[in-house]
Amino acid sequence: MSDRTIDWVDGAIHLIDQTRLPDALVVLRITEPEGLIDAIARLAVRGAPALGVAGAMGTALLAARHPGDALAVRAGAARLRAARPTAVNLAWGVDRALARLGGGPDAVLAEALAVRDEDIVACAAMASRGADLVRELVARPLIRVMTICNTGALAAVERGTALGVVGELHARGLLEEALPLETRPLLQGARLTAWELARMGAPFRLLVDGAAASVLARGLADAVLIGADRITANGDTANKVGSLSLALAARHAGVPFLVVAPESTVDAATPDGSGIEIEERGADEVTSLRGVPTAPAGTRTLNPAFDVTPASLVTAIVTDGRVIRTDRGERPAG
Repeated sequence: MSDRTIDWVDGAIHLIDQTRLPDALVVLRITEPEGLIDAIARLAVRGAPALGVAGAMGTALLAARHPGDALAVRAGAARLRAARPTAVNLAWGVDRALARLGGGPDAVLAEALAVRDEDIVACAAMASRGADLVRELVARPLIRVMTICNTGALAAVERGTALGVVGELHARGLLEEALPLETRPLLQGARLTAWELARMGAPFRLLVDGAAASVLARGLADAVLIGADRITANGDTANKVGSLSLALAARHAGVPFLVVAPESTVDAATPDGSGIEIEERGADEVTSLRGVPTAPAGTRTLNPAFDVTPASLVTAIVTDGRVIRTDRGERPAG
């Protein structure tokens, strides 16, 4: 497999198992749709752009397993779409590939590969456009960027969204340091973002989630960059839980708060954030850490995987095709 997070190789989906990082770099070979659904549900593959590609490739697997049986393909596609409800890209990728079902399995696969290739181009465009905008908004010669969760190459095919912008700033010699949050409860920032930043040779310091607001208030970060799992027509943004807290802290500190996501994450059919289904995940993610209990047995939990940041707290949304200045009243759609 190449350095891509997800790819199609010899009739199967190859993807990096992100649950094994940073301890081991393990590549899964997935040949059955149910195996992909399991990988999505347990977060072996995650990140909105990568889920879009996974959805399209999973549909290609279904079409290959059930040639000529449209009902079976559509039933499997419905299960695949439902594997993670908040991220719009998963359903988008499934539906896009499914639209080619009439042309047979080869046509479905061709569409899935097109989704993959377009994601690579989109991430490069977001990195460039986002770095230009950060340079415009931040007066300091070297820039300190805070981010949450993982929005790098592991969240896409290559490069990523918000972390792709950080990588571009680093490549241009403009990055003083990145400040990733550990991102409880599954530590995507500590396990994945720190791993990616180390691989790119970028300077960074890892923060506990609870330190973010005080670090911003002390003037130690110049911009906050996040990704998105769904952006509504009015610019409300669903992202990893903790993003709303970051937006509120950034507003208090007078720091630009930027959302970086592909156009495929814009859900023009949903008017605002009240229409976004927030995924609730299991108690074990909160009451234990990598299999070690951290709370008394039987502790009840509330574990939303995402929260919604209103457009009024967002400075701008950067996509592969445009910059939407929400602070100036611009909106993604409608």
